Amino acid sequence: MRVSTCILPVWRWTEAAAVWRAADDLGFHAAYTYDHLSWREFRDATWFGAVPTLAAAAASTSRVRLGTLITSPNYREPVLFAKDVMTLDDLSGGRMTVGLGAGTTGFDASVLGQEPWSARERADRLRDFTVLLDRLLTEPAVTHDEGAYRAHEARNIPGCVQQPRVPFAIAATGPRGYRLTARHGQAWVTTGGGDTAAASRALVRDQIARLDDACADAGRDATEVDRILLTGFTPDEPLSSVDAFLETAHAYREAGITEIVVHWPIADSQFAADQAVFERIALEAGPQLAYA
Repeated sequence: MRVSTCILPVWRWTEAAAVWRAADDLGFHAAYTYDHLSWREFRDATWFGAVPTLAAAAASTSRVRLGTLITSPNYREPVLFAKDVMTLDDLSGGRMTVGLGAGTTGFDASVLGQEPWSARERADRLRDFTVLLDRLLTEPAVTHDEGAYRAHEARNIPGCVQQPRVPFAIAATGPRGYRLTARHGQAWVTTGGGDTAAASRALVRDQIARLDDACADAGRDATEVDRILLTGFTPDEPLSSVDAFLETAHAYREAGITEIVVHWPIADSQFAADQAVFERIALEAGPQLAYA
């Protein structure tokens, strides 16, 4: 199992640069960031853009993978985003992963002045966004006239450093999302759920079974798809101690998770945690899980 972190864009770069370098030095497999214009309790606080943050992180790190967790069509458009992704993959030397999801009815859903989409329309747009983004990152010139998005002779030359394109990590827990992951995803993302730790782990186990079924229906080897758990939204308390983290990680690994992501601590927020414990988790638990 790999151990990664998620660094929210809540610090000016004079502070954030050291955080991203620390993620590199601590040995995390990947360091992701949210791709939102604002998010929940941080709406009226500092919040920077994902793409320029990742560009700066690419220049400040040398080993850790980088990525969005997640990008949604709520305010992104695939032709422009594909150019950003190709550029980030080049800047990072082929260390980019793109997390994709349908988004929610939160702040980003109406920030451009539109009415929030229904759950069905969000799923439709995620499908259309993913299909076109896949083409844009694998073909040198794309004309596309299907679904919610269009492209006319869109060029993305020279293409991604990673071939045939950067990996997609798709956050989806419905039948259509599982099918989309089986077709286009190199990884799948869940946040778990439930009222107890046991319930969350059972839920994740069931989700993975459904993903496996979708892969089988698509004629794809399910082991080709990594399974990522973004912690912080379940009854588990993985950052309370190294032992608690190891217990949580082992339980989700048994459920089928291959990568566990913990939020970088942010004081006075739902992601508050002891920084020393957090760093011990990276330095002590990470290697144990990588070689177990």
